[in-house]
Amino acid sequence: MDIINKIFSLKGKIAVITGGGGILGSEIAKGLGMAGATIIIGEIKKYQEVANDLNKIGIESQGEYLDVFDKDKIEQVAKKIVDKYGKIDILVNAAGGNIKEATTSPELSFFELPLSALEKVVALNLFGGAILPCQVFGKYMVKNENGGSIINISSMNAFRPLTRIPGYSAAKAAVSNFTQWLAVHFALEYNKKLRVNAIAPGFFLTQQNRYLLVDENGNLTERGKAIISHTPMGRFGNPEDLIGICIFLASDASIFVTGTVIPIDGGFNAFSGV
Repeated sequence: MDIINKIFSLKGKIAVITGGGGILGSEIAKGLGMAGATIIIGEIKKYQEVANDLNKIGIESQGEYLDVFDKDKIEQVAKKIVDKYGKIDILVNAAGGNIKEATTSPELSFFELPLSALEKVVALNLFGGAILPCQVFGKYMVKNENGGSIINISSMNAFRPLTRIPGYSAAKAAVSNFTQWLAVHFALEYNKKLRVNAIAPGFFLTQQNRYLLVDENGNLTERGKAIISHTPMGRFGNPEDLIGICIFLASDASIFVTGTVIPIDGGFNAFSGV
C-alpha cells in the first residue's frame, strides 16, 4: 500500500490549472490538491474565489488573473510561479467551451454561421485552451529534471463529431492531434520525462452546453435523451468523475504514458447503438 500511495501522490508538486474557475477545472484542481499538489488557479474571473475555497479545506492554493489569449500575461504568471516555487510540475489546460452563435439551429443554418463565432470557438479551445499555455509553461517544464505532466482537455467530439457544433468539434479534434504531436516533440527534443496527454470528457452538464441538453424546466431535450440512450452507463458525467484520471495522469502512476487521449464518457464512444 505504501508503494501505491507513493506513485499516486502529488505531494510537493506544483500544479497550474488554466480555466480553473470553471466547473470542470475547479473540480480537477480540488482533486489534484487533495492528492497533495499546490494549486495555482489561472482564470479571468473567480480565480481568487476558487483558490480561497481550496485553502479553506486545507489545500495550498493561490489565484492568478490569467487570460489564455495573452501570451505576455501567461509569461508573467509563469515567471511569478517559478520565482516563488522554483518549478512547475503539472499543467492542466481546462479553458474552453462552445458558444450559441457557433451552433446550428432552426434559426441559424450552417451556411449562416458567422466566421467570427467559429474563429472564437477554435481560438478558445485550441490556441488559448492548449497551444499558448503549453508554449509558455512548457518552456519552464522542460527544464524540470524530474519531468512533469501536461493534461489537455479534448472532448468526445474529437472521436465522434456531433451534430450542430462544427467549430467545437473541429477544435477539439485539433487539441487531440496537438496533444500527440507535443508529446513526441517534447520527448524527442527536450525532456523524455515530460509527458503530454489529454482527457476526452463525454457529456457533462456545464453552463456552455446546458441549453442543448435540458430545457428551462430541467427536463431532457431530444438531444439529451439521445445522448443518454447511447451512453451504456445511462447518465451524464459528474465533474468529480474527472478527478481519478487526472490524478493518474499527473502522478508517477502514469510515468510511461504519453501521447494518449483518454475518454471519460460512460461508454459512449464504445457503443455502436446495437
